[in-house]
Amino acid sequence: MITRRMFLKSLAGGVLAAGAFGGYAFGVEPRFRLVETRYQVRTPRLDALIRSSGRPTRIAALADLHACEPWMPVSRIDHIVRRTNALKPDLIVLLGDFVAGLSRIRTATVPMQGWSTALGGLEAPHGVFAILGNHDWWVDAPAVTSHLQGAGIKVLENQTVPVDIPDGGRYWLAGLGDQLAIPDRRGWYRGVDDLDGTLAQIGDEQSPAILLAHEPDIFPQVSDRFDLTLSGHTHGGQVNFPYFGAPIVPSRYGQRFAYGHITEEERQLIVSGGLGCSILPVRFGVPPEIVVIDLG
Repeated sequence: MITRRMFLKSLAGGVLAAGAFGGYAFGVEPRFRLVETRYQVRTPRLDALIRSSGRPTRIAALADLHACEPWMPVSRIDHIVRRTNALKPDLIVLLGDFVAGLSRIRTATVPMQGWSTALGGLEAPHGVFAILGNHDWWVDAPAVTSHLQGAGIKVLENQTVPVDIPDGGRYWLAGLGDQLAIPDRRGWYRGVDDLDGTLAQIGDEQSPAILLAHEPDIFPQVSDRFDLTLSGHTHGGQVNFPYFGAPIVPSRYGQRFAYGHITEEERQLIVSGGLGCSILPVRFGVPPEIVVIDLG
């Protein structure tokens, strides 16, 4: 039999546990944690590139900044930039959603000039490239593009560029337009993505190719001509419970492309858990991360 005292003790314990969970999920993980998540990706074309250049190529990927006060202020972005540069990546890619994703639970937005100037401190010998995300389109895609370019960051919108390695070799970097860019009157979204047109710009069959696509839902359509696809958008569900996984994933494929390194039919996808928050300023089990990929 459960006594009144036992019941009250259990209730008090539950209240304390809920308070601790809420304090961590709202106040600690989204604002103060930052991890580096590392992957190694190999394909025949990537291995050939490494043999040509003599060393692996390192990519650092940052996704879903969602700059706003107090969760992602300029001071935090500066810290992320310093941590990223310290990894000495050859290439840095920004996977979209720079503007705030919180409409109510924030004290202020961070001006575009603020977050773009901070990101302008990123340094990599092969360059710093970006694509836009759905929130960038919903707020002001031309303005986001202009501020990124003004900070020295190249924005790829259904474009593919060759990246020549000084020690020898080349790879192609492709940036896909956003798949949820334009809302319509029915509550659906129309994309500005052109996967076939982007693929057609690759100038040879031998060099590796990497695709940047904000939403991972495009992955089933991605040709095996791309050695690797990099995405964000899902935030890994933003909340991920042990054994149960993420209750909510903003993808029509649910858990399939929620997070991490996914291989299907020898095609490889890495989905970042991102850095900021959308809808609610909460993270649990998916700490903000810098993704580090060593190729070859």
